[in-house]
Amino acid sequence: MILIYALGALSVVLPLVLVPALARRVPAVRAGRATQRLRVAVAGLTDAFGRVGAALVVLLAGCAAVVAVCWPLGEALARLEPHVDHPVFEYVHARRVDTWAELNSFYTALGDRYPLKWVTAVAALVFAVLWRHRRWWVPLLVMPLQFVVEQYVQAILATMVDRGHPPTDLGTYPSGGCARIMLTFGTIAILAMLTWRIPRAGRVALITGVVTLVSVEGYTRIYAEKHWLTDVIGGWIFAVLLFAVTALALLVAEGRVRPPLSRAVPVPDSVLAGT
Repeated sequence: MILIYALGALSVVLPLVLVPALARRVPAVRAGRATQRLRVAVAGLTDAFGRVGAALVVLLAGCAAVVAVCWPLGEALARLEPHVDHPVFEYVHARRVDTWAELNSFYTALGDRYPLKWVTAVAALVFAVLWRHRRWWVPLLVMPLQFVVEQYVQAILATMVDRGHPPTDLGTYPSGGCARIMLTFGTIAILAMLTWRIPRAGRVALITGVVTLVSVEGYTRIYAEKHWLTDVIGGWIFAVLLFAVTALALLVAEGRVRPPLSRAVPVPDSVLAGT
């Protein structure tokens, strides 16, 4: 029993430690070659299709890339079912405590589609009002879009992997509860950062809070016997990748992914000619 509670505590503590540590590497990532190439590619797409068109291309291509990564990942995780998932399921099932199970079932419902539909609708309307003097339609578009994208990309992966589910529930690969929380609250966090001038510490705190919600959701999905352990591991990876794609598409639509300086500031012909 102590191990189960310790893992629950770890699902809270680990994001609180890892996310701020990883945030310190952001400046190095921004200056990296891969980021510079991405900026050049986005600049080309924006020149060709405009901001919204470029954002749509990024979203569609990104979703295809997520499927390309998570499909073989799901097949690999499915092979671990008899060796990892069944022993973990039996261990948790034999040590379930009614009070703790009720608390986990209450929290894990946060990742269900019904409550997040309301969160999505309210957030879209609130940010549309806050953005009334700018591109107000962006929140009205991006909030429902993230919900739909998660639902259908997850359904594609579930169909392609088709690994079954625990005997107590219909949850399968990848864990949709983790992904829905990540995309819904992560998109709200990005919109908040675009709405107000939040200091760096505040931005890190926002993302840390979202990741903590996702981490705890994964733990509760296992304890509530809704998913295999490997479904949750795959769900965490799926959630991070799909959120990264969605966030990038939103930033492209808002013109926040700028080309490198060498492209943004062209050199006059007189300088090139040496005159």
